[in-house]
Amino acid sequence: MITDAISLRSVSRTYGRTYSTGHRTTHNGTGRRPSPDDTTVTALDDVTLAFPRGTFTAVMGPSGSGKSTLLQCAAGLDRPTSGSITMGGTELTALGETKLTLLRRERVGFVFQAFNLLPSLTAEQNIALPLRLAGRRVPKARIREVLQQVGLGERGRHRPTELSGGQQQRVALARALVTRPEVLFGDEPTGALDSRAGREVLTLLRSMVDRESQTVVMVTHDPVAASHADRVVFLVDGRLNGELVGAGTNDIATHLAKLEDAPVARRTAHPAPRPKPGTEDRLEDHPC
Repeated sequence: MITDAISLRSVSRTYGRTYSTGHRTTHNGTGRRPSPDDTTVTALDDVTLAFPRGTFTAVMGPSGSGKSTLLQCAAGLDRPTSGSITMGGTELTALGETKLTLLRRERVGFVFQAFNLLPSLTAEQNIALPLRLAGRRVPKARIREVLQQVGLGERGRHRPTELSGGQQQRVALARALVTRPEVLFGDEPTGALDSRAGREVLTLLRSMVDRESQTVVMVTHDPVAASHADRVVFLVDGRLNGELVGAGTNDIATHLAKLEDAPVARRTAHPAPRPKPGTEDRLEDHPC
């Protein structure tokens, strides 16, 4: 029986709203009246969505649709304004900062568009970094295992400058996998790669899902990348706007083009919100 690796229920995330309470102004208050100059950006709007275990899901949508915010909330990098997020039976919104940090270290992996490898370290040392930051023992056998897993068994002692872009991204992928995460999140993981290297990384992600039942959630703007997923979920203005299952590149591109061309009254030109101040250490927990 397939169970959900992550489930979101009625999740909303808003930014920038201020409330007037006498001489003070507070953020996201309850029962307080908005000030006259109130401005709110709704990045996610009542999203209910599940990511089954052992599946590959791509998240797409027009610029500013809430894709990155969805990933950040689902991964515990940001907290929703309302709603609940559950990962493997653990309610993320109920965790304090310390427990949330431990959950990200032990149960979540991240791969970003930027490789974020330390140039002075070898591939093996970069892969071991999350374990060292967590104060855990670094088993050499596990490092070799993930290097073999991403096809770089002979490159462990090479530094980033001695590797191609695709190889560097595979090192970043190995670093995300070294802790055996329940869910692997990718934010445009092939965005900085050429088409050949991108295909290699996507094929690798696909094989991890098929052979090892890894759960992968990937934000992308590329229909070719999304075609490697089991399903594609679309967002528009922070709301779910349909999904495609087992779709090819042309069908995905056509559906995305319709969303981008459709007039949406609420669409604004706000950039994707960054994690709120005070959460920068979360990215240091996963330097990838």
